[in-house]
Amino acid sequence: MAATVDQIVSEALGLPLPVRALLAEKLIESLDVSAGSELSPEWQEEIRRRCHEIDQGTVQLRDAESVFARAYAELT
Repeated sequence: MAATVDQIVSEALGLPLPVRALLAEKLIESLDVSAGSELSPEWQEEIRRRCHEIDQGTVQLRDAESVFARAYAELT
């Protein structure tokens, strides 16, 4: 099985960047969804929209540590 996994990884790394990103997204989605807890079409579209904004560089990302620090500071 390890040889098969290594082969799949090797072939996937040879794909063009947009295809690798789509593949990674699909693999991650498959880990996040437990049986019987499908996302609504609205949430799926929202996720696609946000991923597209990130890919296009039209939004500025912030690290979680600074976001939580700011939120905590506003609470105190």
